[in-house]
Amino acid sequence: MASHPDHQSDAPTGSSEDSGAAGGTPWSATEAPSTAELLSQLGEDRLWLLRQLDSGRWSPWRLDLAALERELGQLIDQAGERL
Repeated sequence: MASHPDHQSDAPTGSSEDSGAAGGTPWSATEAPSTAELLSQLGEDRLWLLRQLDSGRWSPWRLDLAALERELGQLIDQAGERL
């Protein structure tokens, strides 16, 4: 089966290709990550998305993805302020 040209191995650490939770860390239900750890991982994944968009990936959806990236950044900032 051929892979899609936009599907490359530079997926973010929390991608569905990983076996486990965000960051590729296989957390069990008893050792769930803290909120701060989740926010940190979301921030890393947001930066990965931003780098991909800046490099020209997914050009047909660039404006929509950039808007989602900005909203995600605001959400992460707001959640971090409340901690």
